[in-house]
Amino acid sequence: MNSVLSTPALKTSAVIHAAALIACALPGVWPWSMGLVLANHAVLTAAGLWPRSSLLGSNWTCLPDRYAHANTVAITIDDGPHPEVTLRVLDILDQHQARATFFCIGMQVRQYPQLAQEIVQRGHCIQNHSYRHRHNFSLLGPQGFMREIKAAQTAIAEVTGVTPVFFRAPAGLRNPFLQAILHKLGLQLVSWSRRGFDTRETDPLKVAQRLLKNIKSGDILLLHDGHCAQTSSGQAVVCETLPIVLEAIKSKGFRTITLSEAI
Repeated sequence: MNSVLSTPALKTSAVIHAAALIACALPGVWPWSMGLVLANHAVLTAAGLWPRSSLLGSNWTCLPDRYAHANTVAITIDDGPHPEVTLRVLDILDQHQARATFFCIGMQVRQYPQLAQEIVQRGHCIQNHSYRHRHNFSLLGPQGFMREIKAAQTAIAEVTGVTPVFFRAPAGLRNPFLQAILHKLGLQLVSWSRRGFDTRETDPLKVAQRLLKNIKSGDILLLHDGHCAQTSSGQAVVCETLPIVLEAIKSKGFRTITLSEAI
């Protein structure tokens, strides 16, 4: 069966559309069938706008079940590499002997190849975050998804020698066409269980509190080295948030792993 129909929600959607087509031939029934189709579309749209939803296909919102009691969390860092911030983030991770997963924009990898290589050389994981990080990414069709994601795959593989196995959609937004493209490219969709909103929050303490409140083993945390907000002193929020988070993780007896280690 086509992988587009690989989830219960999409299989149900196909059945609803088929039934509606048949019902259109019956007097007095078509308004109800069209209403059902519209409701179905509303549900699929809402699922695409909810980054942690699995209705449109497999989506890691936390580490696999075996890590639920392993005192393990994953830190993911999006939108880089950034010419100023990424190296500072790498230094902070080194200082705390922590590993992270960087979801990189393919165009940024092309522009800053040495930074992308540095991420890998320092023992971290680099994954696919699309080629351009388009604001209208969730509105693309199959061909648009394929171009964006495949271009990032190629850029990361050529620059670092590592072929990504995970994908995170820009802003986590998507539509029902994405799952089939990820399947063709051998990619697993990943979102997160905790985010600090560090692209708009300027207070590192508030960002850290959002990430750490009721943190548990298996959580996937989201921060940004690209498009990150700045503190009142002009520092990248992630650079002041990350040490707080890493110290708190250590004090709880947790360790950090990359997503590749979790496979």
